[in-house]
Amino acid sequence: MLVISFCIVLLILLVSWAKVNPFLAFLLVSIAAGLMLGIPVNKVTASVQKGMGDILGQLLIIICLGAMLGKLVAVSGAAQKIAEVLVNAVGKKYIQWALVAAGFIIGIPLFYGIGFVLMVPLIFSVVYKYKLPAVYIGLPMIASLSVTHGFLPPHPSPSALVALFHANMATTFIYGLIIAIPAIVLAGPVFAQFLKKIPSEPLATFRAEEMPADKLPSGFISFFTALLPVMLLMLTAFFPFLGIKDEKALKIMAFLGDPSIVMLIALIVATYTLGIKQGRNMGQLGVNYIDAVKDISLILLIIAGSGAFKEVLTTSGVSNEIANSLKAFNMPPLVLGWVIAAIIRISLGSATVAGLTAAGIVSSLVVSENVNPNLMVLSIGAGSLAFSHVNDSGFWLFKEYFNLSIKDTFRSWSMMESLVSIIGLGGVLILNLFV
Repeated sequence: MLVISFCIVLLILLVSWAKVNPFLAFLLVSIAAGLMLGIPVNKVTASVQKGMGDILGQLLIIICLGAMLGKLVAVSGAAQKIAEVLVNAVGKKYIQWALVAAGFIIGIPLFYGIGFVLMVPLIFSVVYKYKLPAVYIGLPMIASLSVTHGFLPPHPSPSALVALFHANMATTFIYGLIIAIPAIVLAGPVFAQFLKKIPSEPLATFRAEEMPADKLPSGFISFFTALLPVMLLMLTAFFPFLGIKDEKALKIMAFLGDPSIVMLIALIVATYTLGIKQGRNMGQLGVNYIDAVKDISLILLIIAGSGAFKEVLTTSGVSNEIANSLKAFNMPPLVLGWVIAAIIRISLGSATVAGLTAAGIVSSLVVSENVNPNLMVLSIGAGSLAFSHVNDSGFWLFKEYFNLSIKDTFRSWSMMESLVSIIGLGGVLILNLFV
């Protein structure tokens, strides 16, 4: 326990204080942990390489294809069209709810950073047009982006946790959807009612540069393409309940329901509906896809580093000892996973690193305590969103875009993230009573 505690503190200090790249920090800490935990010197690097290969082997296709799909949704104008359709449908009175719905739909295929930069100009255009408080209107949409980032595959952290715990991607997605909706409502529109008086004058730099209406894809194509991965995953999850016994049909559905195949089908469809059909050629789309992979390359390396750390703990046998030691706390495993992720998140700032580090620590506990792995994914995902503050890039992104003081950023952004985290844990514990 002393060695693991030292390694976690070292990881936190390397990333937050020494500003070391998170991948390099994971690599250094994994090697140090392997040596200190007694793995033979000639086997430490092999253990690190195996851990990196195992986790990337499961996730590389999903995350890269997800990034490409998200990029295409953004550059084609589909995201803009989705938001416009929703806002026009409800009018000024319910405009906040329309933006929440848009953020949620767009947040499923888009990575958080891309979604934030894409949607904030839309928020500001609504704020200027209707003369509404910026934080009151904008925070609920940001909450929906944050929740999809922390709870729902194919986002990197929940996808990686699904792989680490051998959970089911489709089942985790459906459970995450059940928890995400109340978390977004309570931490978004409900909480925002208390933020109407926060002064905010968004920077003019970030006003929307909208695409011309005649260049946008249709509403149906935009919604259908953005939601196709969701529809395919849900179909896969419900297929076993249809009572179909034909072995050939079951094998075909198992193949088509594999998350990698789901994302590949979605990207092929999007390449036509949002690319070729909109007048783009494959050369232009290829550039978009390359840019998308560049955007998430560091995330892939961080996930690889976390896999190395987990493998070192497993190879050394210390993960079983940690699981046995944690039982002494007499804390439900789902709560314990949330607590560990929350502590690392608050200390380190990165939700992805917090979730993946916590997963490596409690992975043995999931097996020994017979914990539902899908719910453990969501519990750690919720913990990894707890209390974002000055060591989190998301904190500064929100502060600078909305032109807020540090105090008001704590009152709005940090509190919203904490509410999402706590409500997420509550949802997990309630679901645990029924599944």
